[in-house]
Amino acid sequence: MSEYKTLYLSKEDSVAVALSEIPEKTSVVVKVGQDDLAVTVTILEPISFGHKFAVKAIEHGADIIKYGEVIGAASAFIPAGAHVHVHNLEGKRGRGDKIAE
Repeated sequence: MSEYKTLYLSKEDSVAVALSEIPEKTSVVVKVGQDDLAVTVTILEPISFGHKFAVKAIEHGADIIKYGEVIGAASAFIPAGAHVHVHNLEGKRGRGDKIAE
């Protein structure tokens, strides 16, 4: 198991951020904020520095949560360890078709 630094602030988050390049097929221990909790994720594809990857499976249409905030919805099923980016994340902010409450 390799030690790669990631940013994962809340156990409610569905994604973590890579703080270094992470090669595919690498098992990464993702530590949850300052807690003693940790999740092991097998990376399915190369993850570049600063990019997100799923720490758990995200169903199509489900909210994607980063740093405790909804950043968008899954435009397809996203398995744990997959790269999360514009190809499978639909933003919810500034769409124009949603009415602010």
